Amino acid sequence: MSTVRAEPAASRQRSPLLPIFLIVMVDVLGLTIILPLLPFYAERLGASPTVVGLLVSTYAACQLVAGPVLGQMSDRMGRRPLLLVSQMGTFIGFLILAWAGYAALLWMVFLSRIIDGLTAGNLSLAQAYISDVTRPEERAKSFGMIGVAFGVGFLIGPAISGFLSTFSYEYPVFAAAALSFTSILATYFLLPSAPVIPDSEQRGGPPLPAGRRLRVLDWGNYATYFKRPVLGELLWQFFAFTFTFAIFMSGFALFAERRYTWNGHPFGPKEVGYIFAYVGFLGIILQGGLIGRLVKRFGEEQLVAAGFVTATAGFAYIGFTYHLTALLVASSISSFGTGVLRPALTSLITQRAGREEQGVVLGLTQSLMSVSQIVAPVIAGYLIDRELLTTWAVVGASVSAVGILIGAFKPRPQAGGAS
Repeated sequence: MSTVRAEPAASRQRSPLLPIFLIVMVDVLGLTIILPLLPFYAERLGASPTVVGLLVSTYAACQLVAGPVLGQMSDRMGRRPLLLVSQMGTFIGFLILAWAGYAALLWMVFLSRIIDGLTAGNLSLAQAYISDVTRPEERAKSFGMIGVAFGVGFLIGPAISGFLSTFSYEYPVFAAAALSFTSILATYFLLPSAPVIPDSEQRGGPPLPAGRRLRVLDWGNYATYFKRPVLGELLWQFFAFTFTFAIFMSGFALFAERRYTWNGHPFGPKEVGYIFAYVGFLGIILQGGLIGRLVKRFGEEQLVAAGFVTATAGFAYIGFTYHLTALLVASSISSFGTGVLRPALTSLITQRAGREEQGVVLGLTQSLMSVSQIVAPVIAGYLIDRELLTTWAVVGASVSAVGILIGAFKPRPQAGGAS
């Protein structure tokens, strides 16, 4: 009996949250190295802002199709094998992207993003893993770890990209590929093969790790979740957040290139990379323990409301900035909003669904993110292509304002669990 009891205790001591955090952070580092570079990389190969938007949308469209499939497979096979598949696809995509620069072939850039998109699922699988191993009341703090990983990634990754791009645009891509390979090794050697479900969650029987999932085109069943009181409004708010974030992230580099100058030349990968690094630094301050205190003091509902207000104000202000100082102020305001919205909304959504539905709702949030990343970059590229720079920022702020309105009319949750 003592041996049997010792096993759960040892499992609890060997928490998988640290390795999953390291894995996500290394993955995000690779992605954030590419993020400020890719628009300039594609422009150098002849792409217009509209084509750059389509390039980002192509990746997201492939992710939308493949993401639920990877999620369903992970329910049967476990998170770890599918994380490895996803990471290997990213690694191959980065190698092709580097070769595209040497060969000066824009179609190879599209190919690299298609391969990466079809195997993309790192974030949703990591979120499902965290949901598997944490209790409901601890999820906001646990999901905040992904925010910390994004913060560290946005601090270091864009700075690396900005520095290496001064020598060659291909150097940052090779650095991202090296990090991606490191992430594969970390998953293989550090991540436990199976998540540890908390004892309190197992009393109702042994459900699947994150519940059942729906097929990619099973929109009718997805729609039922939007019809639920509270949960439906939270999903619409999540969509407003991801759409705003996608407009900003996909369009900022080309917006900054046309709006700001530094030492007499337009912003390039170096300057954009350093702005992203500054935003990442703010994210670390927010997510590194502050988000947990804010949740305890104000609650997730109030944080969501404050997040949408500050995100709206910050994004709108960016459209009317012309100098670096004003840009940093606007970025500080908007980064607080986006920094609290992701973990707070994700936590609320998972709390409003039962454990057997965790896979569905997390897959649904990933699908909403993919839809945002398909549509928003096209809009951003179209507006920037026509020099409608202020309009680009105002459109993003307007979508964020929709999140405020949804929250204002959202019904109050009933006590007693999932809706």
